[in-house]
Amino acid sequence: MSQTASLLPFEILAHYERLSLAHASGTPEKLEAPGLWRGIGYRAGSRLFVSGIDEISELLAVPSLTPVPGTQPWLLGVANVRGNLVPVIDLARFLFGERTQSTERTRLLVVRQGGGSVALMVDEVFGQRTVDAEQRRHSELEDDPRLTRFVDDRVGEQRLAVFSMGKLVRAPDFRQAAA
Repeated sequence: MSQTASLLPFEILAHYERLSLAHASGTPEKLEAPGLWRGIGYRAGSRLFVSGIDEISELLAVPSLTPVPGTQPWLLGVANVRGNLVPVIDLARFLFGERTQSTERTRLLVVRQGGGSVALMVDEVFGQRTVDAEQRRHSELEDDPRLTRFVDDRVGEQRLAVFSMGKLVRAPDFRQAAA
């Protein structure tokens, strides 16, 4: 039996990534360098964010949703993700009150939380971003009061807001989806 047969699809991809990086010249030293942080870049509304790669368990195209009556408008419904019902939250609507328009670029970021997972709908995903110690030293504090409880700073040339999924899923108003 193959070594990857018992792994989940995401774990298989991560395994292949590690194998390919091990064969790329000069790459392992750079990836293992102290002070490097890896995240996933995405857009919600007009704002650009990055969240730790370890905070997002998977990325999905938007599946069919089943509405849940009597909930906040930012709770779009539940989706069946490989046999598990996962609540789907419109992140821009939760943060800014702006509804996300579904396009071919719209994606779900699946985040683990106590007792299961939650999927966050975002306008688009930019892929992996690496932030080094130098970028962290030149970061700016978040000035949008709607975001300061989830974002500590903004980094890089694009001023990506470093968004904490852990803080989001622990926020009392996020956990209270009933209207």
